[in-house]
Amino acid sequence: MNFSRQALLGIGMIIGGSVMLYAMVQQIGDSNEAQPASAMVDKPSPEQESPQPLTTDIETEKRILAQKQKERAARVAEQEKRAQQFLTEQEAAEAEALAKARAESQQYMDSSAPAVEESDKSDAEKNDATTPIKKTSAAASAESETNTGDQQKAAQAQQEAQRQAAIKEQATAKKLAESKKEAEVKRQADAKQQAQAAAEKKREAAEAAKNEPPKSPSDYQVKRGDGLIKLARQYNMPVEVLAQANNLSPSTSLQLGQNITIPSRKQVERLAREAAAAEQAREDKRKKEEALAKKSADAKREAQQKLSEARKEVKETDAKGSFGVQVALANDQAKADELAKKFQSAGYQVKTSPTSRGVRVIVGPERGKLAALALKDKINSDPKVNTTSAWVLYWR
Repeated sequence: MNFSRQALLGIGMIIGGSVMLYAMVQQIGDSNEAQPASAMVDKPSPEQESPQPLTTDIETEKRILAQKQKERAARVAEQEKRAQQFLTEQEAAEAEALAKARAESQQYMDSSAPAVEESDKSDAEKNDATTPIKKTSAAASAESETNTGDQQKAAQAQQEAQRQAAIKEQATAKKLAESKKEAEVKRQADAKQQAQAAAEKKREAAEAAKNEPPKSPSDYQVKRGDGLIKLARQYNMPVEVLAQANNLSPSTSLQLGQNITIPSRKQVERLAREAAAAEQAREDKRKKEEALAKKSADAKREAQQKLSEARKEVKETDAKGSFGVQVALANDQAKADELAKKFQSAGYQVKTSPTSRGVRVIVGPERGKLAALALKDKINSDPKVNTTSAWVLYWR
């Protein structure tokens, strides 16, 4: 009876282990069927797999590649998480079945008689050994299938990474080629521009050397259409210098066949300095004359103002008679008349008076000595008559 009970217990354990094994195999199959579906969902569509057109915006390409890598890493992490969860559940189920089998075996051994203890122990060990072997085989099969799926996913991820790297490498190579092409075009344009600038500079230097004054004076025979201005421009010198070298006026017209001298560079420089000095002297003289004329005009205006004021201030109490201003004492009447005309043209009233020493030239008369003194100051400051020897005398 003990043997029948032991046999029944062993058969029950075998059946229970077979059911558990079948359940585990079924669960593994369901997991494998779910995984291809997931892979089928995760597998990019042909439209997505078609190579996208390369863009010249490297930053956009980098951002797209980073986003794809991030999504791929998330999918791989999710798959790894599911595989790890399945392995954990499988290990827990195996551990629970093993513990339950050992507990039942231990309980049976404790309740059995000492006579059959060795036989029961041997059968229990045989059952225990058989069950782990079956379970280990199932676990190994499941682990093998899981590893195969992970390897396929890793291979797909590696292929995707290689494809993205190839796309990035092509974009980089294209951009590098375009950069080199642009640099070459720019270099050729710069070289061409520099060559043109050098040629232009050389041509200008040759033109300047051709048109510059000769090293030594030379004779030139005037041809049709020549003039001082044209020749001065041709030999790159001021027209005043060319005219001065030939003792001509800058406005002089040249005659056909006329011989003129083309001064040398040293002569041109010297004549230019002399012309500049003469021009400066004329400018200084003009400024000096303008200042003197202004000063004389101011003095004349002031003298006229004083004369007007003096005439207004003349009173009946002043010295009786009139006063005049003698401006010259001529040797004869003709000379006196000539001087009288000069003062009359300047706006003065002039009379002549013969004396034993000569003919007096008198401006006036003025009523009152104060007005006569003011008239004398005006005459002495007037540049039109150019005299400084006027003096007041009693008229009558």
